[in-house]
Amino acid sequence: MRSNEPQQDRSRATRESLLEAALASLADVGWHGTTVVRVAARAGVSRGAAQHHFATRDDLVRAALERVFDGFVENLRQRTAERTGDDRMLAAVESLAEAWTGTAGRASMQVWAAAANDPDLRSLVLPFESRMSKALFDVAAELLGADVEQPHVRDSIRMTLHMLRGRGLGMLVRPELQRHRAELAQWAAVLAAMPGFGVFGG
Repeated sequence: MRSNEPQQDRSRATRESLLEAALASLADVGWHGTTVVRVAARAGVSRGAAQHHFATRDDLVRAALERVFDGFVENLRQRTAERTGDDRMLAAVESLAEAWTGTAGRASMQVWAAAANDPDLRSLVLPFESRMSKALFDVAAELLGADVEQPHVRDSIRMTLHMLRGRGLGMLVRPELQRHRAELAQWAAVLAAMPGFGVFGG
């Protein structure tokens, strides 16, 4: 970093490094293994610099969860846009599944799982859970070409999201599940056959 770089830019860069390190730490070692001190070391900054930006672990994780929320939908759309071929339903299902294998997805699952037995953490997580669930539903409906006005379509979208999140949680323990694509293709075929799905424009 250049010595003549404005202090404000250096401070912003430090904060960004800490947030990226926090996400990576949560994804790799979970809530209990993530501390301000460990995140500072991972980001290559001093403990004092880290605590200047985030005085407590809760402050750091709250900001990291904001980052998860902000980037999740964008990553989903980007994954789908990068795919080629005619099977848009399968591309959408695979994109929704793969969202949980990235750093942001794994970090969120680690925090969500820890919150189940930690009332203080749960109170921190619940507002983000509500926002993320709504955002995920909206983008899933778009990607799956779903007509949410038709009967049972909303329930099927929610079931799809719950199933894929559970699959992602399983991959925290068994990473080889990521290679098992047949069930995704099967579920994509089920959705494609349902009334109210696969209504793609353009």
